[in-house]
Amino acid sequence: MAASRSTILRLINASQHTLCPCHSPSHSHSHTGQLNALTQLRNFATPVNKVEKEYAFEVAASNLRFGDGVTAEVGMDLKNMKARKVGVFTDPNVAKLRPMQVAVASLEAQADVPFEIFDQVVAEPTEESWRKAISWARKHDFSHFLAVGGGSVIDTAKAANLFTVYKDADLMDFVNAPVGKDLPISQSLFPLIAVPTTAGTGSETTGTAILDITSRSFKTGIANRAMKPVLGIVDTHNTESCPSAVHISSGLDVLFHSLESYTAIPYTERTPRPCNPILRPAYQGSNPVADIFSLWALRTTVKYLPRIAKNHDDTEARRQMLLASSFAGIGFGNAGVHLCHGMSYPISGLNKKGPQYKHPGYLTDLPIIPHGISVALTGPAVFQFTAPSSPDRHREALAIFSKANVTDPSITSIPDRDVGAHLYEAIARFLDGLGVPRGLKAIGYTTGDLDMLVEGTLPQRRVLDLAPGIGDIVGADGREHLAMILEQSMEY
Repeated sequence: MAASRSTILRLINASQHTLCPCHSPSHSHSHTGQLNALTQLRNFATPVNKVEKEYAFEVAASNLRFGDGVTAEVGMDLKNMKARKVGVFTDPNVAKLRPMQVAVASLEAQADVPFEIFDQVVAEPTEESWRKAISWARKHDFSHFLAVGGGSVIDTAKAANLFTVYKDADLMDFVNAPVGKDLPISQSLFPLIAVPTTAGTGSETTGTAILDITSRSFKTGIANRAMKPVLGIVDTHNTESCPSAVHISSGLDVLFHSLESYTAIPYTERTPRPCNPILRPAYQGSNPVADIFSLWALRTTVKYLPRIAKNHDDTEARRQMLLASSFAGIGFGNAGVHLCHGMSYPISGLNKKGPQYKHPGYLTDLPIIPHGISVALTGPAVFQFTAPSSPDRHREALAIFSKANVTDPSITSIPDRDVGAHLYEAIARFLDGLGVPRGLKAIGYTTGDLDMLVEGTLPQRRVLDLAPGIGDIVGADGREHLAMILEQSMEY
């Protein structure tokens, strides 16, 4: 039997990086993993030793403070932390708005907390924009960081913090493999406080930072618990100025954070088991703690996001969506996301050179598919594909979209084999009610672009390896499944 190239690469990776005999039945400490893997490659037709699966999960999240007007406390927080000099990150739009004004006033009220402001963060950050922010931060002797803005601002501040500590590191040193080197972060970073101004990314709770690799026309990022903020200040006043289009796109990110993390492969199915806890990924697979946060966020989003779409001034809906964003952040920050996010990265990245779609309601002259929109476009087809992996979980999601109890006869009477088709229709109706473009064709992609979209998705192993039907199939990269899902997502 011939070994596939992807299988060989996975065996080599397991032998070099993660196969640890400390977890083997013999409990030997002779570290013979590499020899065993090489033997497997030489004699591939012989039985292959089983790679150990994960046996543990960790829970990590930022401290959170939630309330009306709590941004005004940030100056006192930084003084309490004995900040010597603060690097403040925001974008040109938020710099003019109330959240930033309140944050600056709070800092100025503390006479002995000096700060500098970087207000040039771009929406959908790129290598170039990160390098600019990192270069600025490295010129200052910051002891603390503050981010006031959406996910792009918070992610950029995380990167600036990381590369201020690792002054000689290259940007790709910590970017997720196989795009970057995915080196572990062993040094302590500076304290970062995040003040979100959108209800979507949940970046205030996680150690994840996303950027657009323009040279390869897709997004990827850095995911490490060491990068999470020490405090997320979730102020309900801060989304008052958020445009309706941004509310909707950000809310869709919450929706799919929660749905993907709840349906990710169980943490006990993830392989290989790390031989050192520092190598345990932030995205671990679904687990009992993440499930609680993800399900609550899913129910809340399905209930309140349509209300915000209809009435921007619905205070209760804005408050609940902020909570849902943070809850989903805790959920996916510890479980991970999978296919919708994995495919969204080339959907967004290729847009600049391809369709050049510009989503209405965004204050930019550049082509942009907002992150939440790019994630949602494949949603119906993705969950039709993943439903057979865990019919009960997908049935529960269907009940939430149907505004029914999971024990309702309208839900229980659906055979397992049909749950995916019903969930497809339920998600499609929900998205249609929010005015989301009806598939990839609606934003300018054609079937001729499918191969490029698949190629841009394949490097996203950080999330693909958590996808049911792909991440739990040894020796497969999922190419044919990705092509099928993307084709089914052309229109619905």
